[in-house]
Amino acid sequence: DVDRAHVVLDKGTNRRAFMLGQVDKYSWMDLGSSFGMSDLLAGYLLGQLELRETILAKRRHVHERYERLLAPHAAELGLTLPTIPPDRTSAYHMFYVLLADASARARVLRDLGQAGVHATFHYVPLHSSAGGTKFAAREVPCPVTDDVSSRLLRLPFHNGLTDGEIDRVAETLVDVVRVTS
Repeated sequence: DVDRAHVVLDKGTNRRAFMLGQVDKYSWMDLGSSFGMSDLLAGYLLGQLELRETILAKRRHVHERYERLLAPHAAELGLTLPTIPPDRTSAYHMFYVLLADASARARVLRDLGQAGVHATFHYVPLHSSAGGTKFAAREVPCPVTDDVSSRLLRLPFHNGLTDGEIDRVAETLVDVVRVTS
């Protein structure tokens, strides 16, 4: 409920009700937390925001290089690459490929790891996560989510990746998928 959300947000107190004049004093009511940002985190965020365009350009470069290197092999290897709709802007926070099925992803993850490339899966779907099953009103099948989650493989991705490192990851991925196909 909305009132409880305000209590949790206000460190477990009914401070909002007090500020609105609904109670004459506020006190502890429930669980809560401090969601305010520390000065240190705010300073770090400010630095990141001031460099936003530079950081985004680096991330875009990594994403576009992966795409340029992998696109010529995608159809042959059965890889699906990310697409950004033309009317959208990406944050370029990751680069992934979708493999044919869960077993292919498992083999590719294993073989990339043996080749020194740290790729990973992306997420456990919310509806099947421990928290999701605990708090869900009822079980709901999500076959598309389950399918995509089981096939998604994230490639190494950060602002400092060099062209050589990106090239090595892409080349290794192509080699590994060819061998495991």
